Amino acid sequence: QVQLVESGGGSVQAGGSLRLSCAASGRTFSSYVMGWFRQVSGKEREFVAHISGAGRSTYYADSVKGRFTISRDNAKNTVYLQMTSLKPEDTAIYYCAADRGSYSNSIPRVTKYDYWGQGTQVTVSS
Repeated sequence: QVQLVESGGGSVQAGGSLRLSCAASGRTFSSYVMGWFRQVSGKEREFVAHISGAGRSTYYADSVKGRFTISRDNAKNTVYLQMTSLKPEDTAIYYCAADRGSYSNSIPRVTKYDYWGQGTQVTVSS
C-alpha cells in the first residue's frame, strides 16, 4: 500500500511557474513508475507526465512538453512536477499516481495506475 500526498498547488498568472510535490509512504518507492495527471470538472482525467522508477526515463503529454519537467528523489520518496510558462488551459486539479507495473514511453491508461493522491488545485489566470 502506498499513500500519496500532493502539495504546491496555487494560483498564478499566465506565464508564471509552480512546482508540485508528491510525497509517498512506503519502502519501495523506487520500484514504482510515478505519474502526474490532471482533471477539469466535467472532463476526463488526463495524463501529464510520468517517470520511471530510477528516474532515467520520462514521457510527457504533447500539451506540456517543453514547459513541464517531472523528476523524482528516491531518497526522499518524492516526485516533482516543475511547471513553467503556465497557461490558463493548465488550470485543473493535479493528481500524483503510482504504478506497480513497467514503464513505457507512451501515454498510459488512467486505470494502469494503482494508487492516487487527493489532488492539488492549480489555477492560472490570464
